[in-house]
Amino acid sequence: MQLFEPLALAGITLKNRVLVSPMCQYSAENGHPTPWHLVHLGSRAVGGAALVMVEATAVEATGRISPGDAGIWLDSQADAWAPIAKFITEQGAVPAMQLAQAGRKASTPVPWHGGTALQPSEGGWRPIAAPSPVAYDEGWIVPEALTLDGIAAVTRSFVDAARRALAAGFQVIELHAAHGYLAHEFLSPLSNTRSDAYGGSFDNRIRFAREVIRALRTVWPERLPLFVRISATDWAEGGWDLEQSCAFALAVKDEGVTLVDVSSGGLVPAKIPVGTGYQTSFAAEIRKRVGIPTGAVGLITSPEQADHIVRTGQADVVSLAREMLRDPYWPRRAAKALGVKIEGPVQYGRAW
Repeated sequence: MQLFEPLALAGITLKNRVLVSPMCQYSAENGHPTPWHLVHLGSRAVGGAALVMVEATAVEATGRISPGDAGIWLDSQADAWAPIAKFITEQGAVPAMQLAQAGRKASTPVPWHGGTALQPSEGGWRPIAAPSPVAYDEGWIVPEALTLDGIAAVTRSFVDAARRALAAGFQVIELHAAHGYLAHEFLSPLSNTRSDAYGGSFDNRIRFAREVIRALRTVWPERLPLFVRISATDWAEGGWDLEQSCAFALAVKDEGVTLVDVSSGGLVPAKIPVGTGYQTSFAAEIRKRVGIPTGAVGLITSPEQADHIVRTGQADVVSLAREMLRDPYWPRRAAKALGVKIEGPVQYGRAW
């Protein structure tokens, strides 16, 4: 394998192994993407990435991180996403959408305004939902524990969102089960203190994510990939860890997950040993133990580093976030550095 070798996943083929990681822009209007999203995401597709994953997209209004979050709980939102998916496709990239519910980290200000809890008078909302009434940290909102009916309703919201994403032209969906949002909150014993069928044992804690994935597959065609993003570790004693991540990946592989997108952290405040490629080993271990395609993400910056990850079988794809913010044309620069010629839009032909 090499970075610019195609990759078949389910019924689609990625033209290379470089993916644009989902990055919240906090610039939507009532959940609707705006011209900012078209230009932001479209430029990354023009830049040569094989897949462009749009930001964490809320499946219900109360599941947004902030009022600026993008959504897919309304048909009108799907209509607004459609031209963006179409443009990404026209540039030879695969349009993908990350489906999310923020759980106990909902109703916060956009990052550049600071703060932890957005009050209803400021555009926030109550209640926010979680597995258990445990706040993320001091000063954060204490969520309400989901009832069994509430869990079923959230699952239906994910299914409806997937149906809308398909109608809008997306070819990949990803369940966001990382970074301390709702699905991750069910997985980790640090945030899930339930005593019913959704808490306690490992099998109970993964039940919500498994049920959502199973339900998504009732509307999401087998020919199209379904990813799941996980935090491989909470970086906290007694929390979710690599062993549980491997067991979870094995379980969801049987439910129709095509690729595990491996990140880490976000559930609780923790000291994380951030460094170059600091999460890649988690992707490598899950890939080796489970036999499922994985994606590596986290401070992957140079073409040589990305190519090494793929060539050595640590992951099947690399997802870039901050590096793509710095340089939308990173894949084209990487191809040149690695001596690979890739096609570009004819409008830019004189520049190649």
